Amino acid sequence: MTGIAEIVVALLLIVGGAFGVVGSWGLVRLPDPMTRLHAPTKAATLGVGSVLMASMAHSWFLLGRVTWHELLIAIFLFLTAPVTGLFIAKAHMHLSWDKRELPRPHRDDDWATFGDSAAESPMVRAPDPPPRSE
Repeated sequence: MTGIAEIVVALLLIVGGAFGVVGSWGLVRLPDPMTRLHAPTKAATLGVGSVLMASMAHSWFLLGRVTWHELLIAIFLFLTAPVTGLFIAKAHMHLSWDKRELPRPHRDDDWATFGDSAAESPMVRAPDPPPRSE
C-alpha cells in the first residue's frame, strides 16, 4: 500500500509543480496584463491545490490520519483567487481602457464596471483632490 501511496503523492506534486512552471512562464511571456493575469491565477489555483491534495494524501496514506488544514487552505484559495483576479482586472480596465474600447454587451445591458450605477460608486470614481492652501 505504501508504494502506491508514494506514487500518488509524487504524481500530485509533479502536477502541482508543472502548473506552477506553466503559470510562471505565462506570466513572463504573455503580451498584455489581462492575459498575464489569467495564467498565474489559474496555474496557482490548480498547482497549489494539487500540492495540498498531495499533502492530504500523504497524511492519510502514510501517517494514517486525516488532516483538515489543507482542505481549509484549499477552500480559502478557491474562494479568494477568483475574487482577487476580478479586482485586478477591473482596476486594469479603469486605468487602461476607455468604455468605447470594450466589446459591446447585449442589447440594453451595460458593463457593470462602467454602467450608470458605477458612476456613483466611490470605488470607481477617484476622490476629489483636497483643496490647496496658499
